Amino acid sequence: MKHRVSGRKLGRTSAHRLATLRNLSTELFRRERIRTTLMKAKELRPFAERLITMSKRETLHARRLVLRDIHDSGVVSKMFDTLSSRYAQRPGGYTRIIKLGPRRGDAAEMAFIELVGAELQAKAPAAPADKGAGEKGEPKAKADKKAKPPKDKDDAAKKAARGKAAARPKTESKGKAKATGTTRKVGGSGS
Repeated sequence: MKHRVSGRKLGRTSAHRLATLRNLSTELFRRERIRTTLMKAKELRPFAERLITMSKRETLHARRLVLRDIHDSGVVSKMFDTLSSRYAQRPGGYTRIIKLGPRRGDAAEMAFIELVGAELQAKAPAAPADKGAGEKGEPKAKADKKAKPPKDKDDAAKKAARGKAAARPKTESKGKAKATGTTRKVGGSGS
């Protein structure tokens, strides 16, 4: 029975599990949204939220505690500069898990885990790009396609002549001469 046992093992040793959570949380803070399995996302949520709560303190000791788990100083500075000010008035619940369904290869449940408020930065209006021909949604113009040259009757005649006249003569190898007098059956019953 699994009474009073918290956490998931994720099929890893404790050191490997800690390294996995550190790597996932680093990428979560860097990109603000990652795709992973549902069980990893559920394990990552309290780990990442504890780090965000520590970064809200903005002391040297808190920075060193966060640096214990996040080894990228750029990500740590982002946490203390932007994320701590974003969540200053929020008492918890910094992440959101969105279920995606089963993965194609092994049917593992997949999910997005993202920081709350990250969608505001993602939906910022951007300058519309000039859509040219050849993008994914649009068909290419007929002028852009390279036209294949029409096949001539001479090409077919050349190929036929090459096949008959250009038969390569058989040459013997520089080593031992092949024995022509005896033949041997391959694959028969041995005697």
